Amino acid sequence: MRKLTEEKLQEELERLDKMREYEHQYEDRILICGIDEAGRGPLAGPVVAGAVILPKDCQILYLNDSKKLSEKRREELYLEIQDKALSYAVGVVGPERIDEINILQATYEAMRLAVGKLDMKPEILLNDAVTIPGLSMEQVSIIKGDAKSVSIAAASVMAKVTRDHMMKEYDQLFPEYNFGKHKGYGTAAHISVLKELGPCPIHRRTFIKNFCG
Repeated sequence: MRKLTEEKLQEELERLDKMREYEHQYEDRILICGIDEAGRGPLAGPVVAGAVILPKDCQILYLNDSKKLSEKRREELYLEIQDKALSYAVGVVGPERIDEINILQATYEAMRLAVGKLDMKPEILLNDAVTIPGLSMEQVSIIKGDAKSVSIAAASVMAKVTRDHMMKEYDQLFPEYNFGKHKGYGTAAHISVLKELGPCPIHRRTFIKNFCG
């Protein structure tokens, strides 16, 4: 990671401080946990949720909504978050379960799994745009939270990178679908292969009805 000039470093620290608005708002809570997911929209593969508890005023440069980061930057942050977090976990719900209970319920299930795997119980959850049923702790739903909270941004990176790694492994099992490139999303190339070959075991049957008669 290249060294920042003093001016650029100050700009980055100011940007990160703005992303602590909600962490500052709930600073009386000791354990604040960010929650986010990756993979609600794809035609194939799991939905993955991340849960991350960062130390107070934890400084992770470049941390942002995972969709705004390059793959290289996400991979670097993925390792740094694991190193600096007080606790982190991911929850994974596969395509069969998604088909069984629908993607929204599967996303909630993945989030509950992630929270349940944490080493410590958070006092409050900062969630990206959802309120998770079935959890007893206080929750705050924040629209576009992955760009407004460092805790949610960290969770988004953990979820995205974990899911991308899984899709690369699936690419080895089902190379004809090229999951390593499009990660299961409905690109033109993916839909074309899907129409030609039909679904493989990790396709979400409820998502591909329009492409596979």
